[in-house]
Amino acid sequence: MRIRVAIDVLAALVLAVGAGGNLAAGAWTLPPWLPGWLGWTILLASVVPIVARRWWPLGSYALSLVLAAAAVPIGGPVFGVAVVGAGCALYLVVLRCRSRVGQVGLAAGLLELGVLALVVTNPSAATTVNFSASALVVGFVLGLTVRSRRDFAVIERENHARQAVSAERLRIAREMHDVVAHSMSLIAVKAAVGNHVALEQPAEAREALRVIEDTSRETLAELRRMLGVLRDGTGVPALAPAPTLDDLRVLAERAQQAGPSVELVIEGLDELPGGVGQSVYRIVQEALTNVVKHADAANCRVRVTGGEGEVRIEVLDDGRGGVAVPGHGLIGMRERVAVYAGEFSAAPAGDGFRVFARLPYETAVAR
Repeated sequence: MRIRVAIDVLAALVLAVGAGGNLAAGAWTLPPWLPGWLGWTILLASVVPIVARRWWPLGSYALSLVLAAAAVPIGGPVFGVAVVGAGCALYLVVLRCRSRVGQVGLAAGLLELGVLALVVTNPSAATTVNFSASALVVGFVLGLTVRSRRDFAVIERENHARQAVSAERLRIAREMHDVVAHSMSLIAVKAAVGNHVALEQPAEAREALRVIEDTSRETLAELRRMLGVLRDGTGVPALAPAPTLDDLRVLAERAQQAGPSVELVIEGLDELPGGVGQSVYRIVQEALTNVVKHADAANCRVRVTGGEGEVRIEVLDDGRGGVAVPGHGLIGMRERVAVYAGEFSAAPAGDGFRVFARLPYETAVAR
């Protein structure tokens, strides 16, 4: 704000000194019927709207029109300074006030100055009309352009904010679904097993309760972490360790405890690459959840293969291959793959069901 005011003051001084210098040097003289002090007063007052417009745009524009009207019969640099001041004031009127106010201001200025220039005796009436119209139109167009750009920038920021909020909600919903669906599936299966063998095989029932206890604790820890992101007023999420290959092995063992025999094969990977690891883990987790819940499979094979700048995931079971239960799980897997512009398929394969995903990623360049 201070810089803009300083520029306004400098512009006002340049106009006042330039026009005043012409008068003082005799390059241009005031009409003989006009008192000298009045001509100088109109000249110096004409630069006031240029400075005052920052705080009083409408009042400054009205003052500039009055001064410009008074300068019409004088002409020369006095009229020029007055009209430039009017154009500068109109610029801020358009920028800060409602659109209709700016339009009415432009129309009033053009009508007033045009009529006065044609009615009042002035040897250069055509030049006066053209110059006054140009100054006002330029001020109006500049104000309208800057206002449009600012409005567009505000809309863009709001759109980006909405998109960011929507993306974050989708991410959290995806995480919540993956965690809850997987864990509750294991808990439900183990609870059914424990209930079935509680009397005849108490040791098996205790083992089922142990799995339920461990799974519940791990799930609660993950839910607390995600809910902490929602409650954090700073908007900075708590960072969790990236999934590792050992996490995939634990995931496979946990799914195996729920019934099917799970074989995990990892090839070409020493560790899960960067942020891709989270997506790989969640895709395998959701695929195993579907196997436990819907496939009624005896065996399941999980194959995670690393290649040149990509990771391939294949989960194949020997359960009910013709059954594909639609829901948020398949949608979530597709969305995770879509983030990396990869490939995804989920369809019956032989006597079972096959989930396949390919996640390309950029490899780090050695320096």
